[in-house]
Amino acid sequence: MTDYAKALGGRLRAIRTQQGLSLHGVEEKSQGRWKAVVVGSYERGDRAVTVQRLSELAEFYGVPVSELLPEGATVSTNEPAAARIVIDLEQLSLVPADQAAPLARYAATIQSQRGDYNGRVLSIRHEDLRSLAVIYDASPSALTEQLIGWGVLSPDARRAVDA
Repeated sequence: MTDYAKALGGRLRAIRTQQGLSLHGVEEKSQGRWKAVVVGSYERGDRAVTVQRLSELAEFYGVPVSELLPEGATVSTNEPAAARIVIDLEQLSLVPADQAAPLARYAATIQSQRGDYNGRVLSIRHEDLRSLAVIYDASPSALTEQLIGWGVLSPDARRAVDA
């Protein structure tokens, strides 16, 4: 297995998991078009994927093909758990627009830049939270409390901000 195959498989797995799908969930959602064993073998790099099949898989996931292609020989999709701040995008949609508009625009930009396509949650970095705090004219900890109050962040986010 080549480094590129591993990296491609990592991207495939990352997109699938961002969408909250198990391998069997892919098979069910695709009504059997995508077999769990085949997608799993692509993700492990055990099986070569043709350009045509990669294009079809990108269409199934609703992402550009370029999002499935690794940018280098390795793909790192995991940040340390303590460093993650996760915005609940579904809850954000319930916050009054006059309060949520800056955060919603920021989140949409990050989704586009990072290729985060699940539409339910979005992981942001500490730097993003600091930038949002400037936009909201608040300290990062005060903004965190506000977002927890809106239900957009889990109370666990306090630990990530304090880290």
